[in-house]
Amino acid sequence: MKKSALLFAVILLLFFACQRSVNSPDINQTKAYQDSIAAQDLLDAKAPPVCFEGEVLPIFQSSCAKSGCHDAKSHKEGYVLDSYNNIMKKGIVPYHPQQSEVYTVIAEGEMPPKGNTKLTTEQETLIRRWIRQGAKNTTNCSACDTSVYTYSGGVAPIMTNNCIGCHSGKNASAGIDLSVYSGVQTVALNGRLVGSITHAPGYSPMPQGSPMLSDCNITQIEKWVNAGAPNN
Repeated sequence: MKKSALLFAVILLLFFACQRSVNSPDINQTKAYQDSIAAQDLLDAKAPPVCFEGEVLPIFQSSCAKSGCHDAKSHKEGYVLDSYNNIMKKGIVPYHPQQSEVYTVIAEGEMPPKGNTKLTTEQETLIRRWIRQGAKNTTNCSACDTSVYTYSGGVAPIMTNNCIGCHSGKNASAGIDLSVYSGVQTVALNGRLVGSITHAPGYSPMPQGSPMLSDCNITQIEKWVNAGAPNN
């Protein structure tokens, strides 16, 4: 009789332990995380196609493929992130952002490393959506419009994607901070901005180590500068 009672008590304890495990916060949190990823994937798959050449590559070239990090010379940790083929060699699993190491270290804040300008939420979203949409080498697809040349709508996004990886904050290269309007205005009005992006004689060609900006982007900046570089 005592053995039966003891066995029954053990079964009850196991039952309630299982119940607590099933309803534990950790499991509920895991399910919520999985649900959020599924919803995110659905939105990314339905979003407008991301252009690798015009939207994703400039982010990698500006923020990752620079001296001491992931350019061809430094190739830190074996990663070179300066072209489509090199980016795809390691760390990218088409259609699966959460299985792509390059994306996960960005999402977890490990890259760019401490002391460098972090990617914006918009940049992180572009990379995730590009992978979710198949990580394709799409070119000549950026919807650039030369009639858009305000600072906020035209110039600032160009700076963000192509320049602030080097020119941002206290450690900005050459002391030029292009992450804020005042910094961009200074080089716009003294001629250094247009001189650099057009690779004019006497100026350091920018973006450094990367192809020239597109004709459309250069035109947008030139129009803005010619208008007096307003904070509009």
